[in-house]
Amino acid sequence: MYNVLFLKIKLIVVVMNMHKFQFHLVSFLALVLLVSGCQNEVTDSFRPVPVAVGKVNQINVICDLEMWESHVGDSLRYYYQGPYLILPQPEPLFDLRHFTPDNIDHQPLLKELTNYIIIANLNDDDSKTTQLVKKDLGEANIQRSKEDLSYNCPVSKDRWAKNQFVFYQFAWSHDQLAQNIVDNFPGVSKKILDHDLPLIERAVFHSGNNITAQNRALTNFGADLSIPADYMQAVDDGDVMWLRRSSDKYNSNLLITTVPYTDQGQLTPEGLKKIRDDIGRKYISSTIEGSFVKINDTDLPMFTSVKTVNGNYVLEARGIWEMVNDYMAGPFISYLVHNPEKKELLYVDGFVLAPNKAKRDYMQHLEYILRGVNY
Repeated sequence: MYNVLFLKIKLIVVVMNMHKFQFHLVSFLALVLLVSGCQNEVTDSFRPVPVAVGKVNQINVICDLEMWESHVGDSLRYYYQGPYLILPQPEPLFDLRHFTPDNIDHQPLLKELTNYIIIANLNDDDSKTTQLVKKDLGEANIQRSKEDLSYNCPVSKDRWAKNQFVFYQFAWSHDQLAQNIVDNFPGVSKKILDHDLPLIERAVFHSGNNITAQNRALTNFGADLSIPADYMQAVDDGDVMWLRRSSDKYNSNLLITTVPYTDQGQLTPEGLKKIRDDIGRKYISSTIEGSFVKINDTDLPMFTSVKTVNGNYVLEARGIWEMVNDYMAGPFISYLVHNPEKKELLYVDGFVLAPNKAKRDYMQHLEYILRGVNY
């Protein structure tokens, strides 16, 4: 390598007495040769960090096979694969994939995924997962975990790739580890769901925004929200705005309307149910005469909760709708929005028809749209 460099430098010296133009030209070529001669060394030492890839709601679990098959793994699956609220057929909150440390070592691309949970019993020095965790955390943090049992679930960002979360869940016994998984589930699951929001946004608005529909929703109902470009008008009579996205796999719908605000009784499960059933009876039917939509809270209960969305009081409802006199049904999510400065309530609803298809991701897309509403 050094002999080659010497010859190249000598070449530059030889041409010093050449015509000015020739000198610059040959010097430039010599410089190119110098750079190309060291190119392999530069490439070998510079390894760009990849950007993490993965699917929404997917968690990659790294632990020994024995751990995965133990009651610790059962606890993890019970909570993270618990049912998504509320769907006609049970679907998991998260999709779990299990890898051992050997899998990760032998398949480097497995280190470039988005969300990981690494599970280890720090008392098991023979465990490859424990060895991995101890190496990553360092001696000071391992000692801290002995003195402070609440330190049991740190998160590393961009551990092996950009935009990556790695959660380390550990304890000094299997039983305590199982309990830590239960205790940490709310916080870890929320962080992962929030981390996935940019992926959901790209999926929902991949074709842009329906500006016309957004302007009509704001003008007619005071509803300020983003509407994807592939949601087209089904009904807009000034009282109700119904937008629909149709494909060969599923049918996704948005309803927007306002109702006069009369009393607090409207902001109850019964009040919200009446609003939705009234809309379903008047506007939504199939090709069968006499069909209409109503809430089915007999087979599955309608679940309600109160939240604040963009500063507004919101009564949220999740449940199942069904088509009376026809064989159609599916999940819905509703927001009943109260702004004390207005004499009306804003009602925004999303529902899906997807026979024989998984519906969790479609409902997440609708929830993403609804949670952006401002009134």
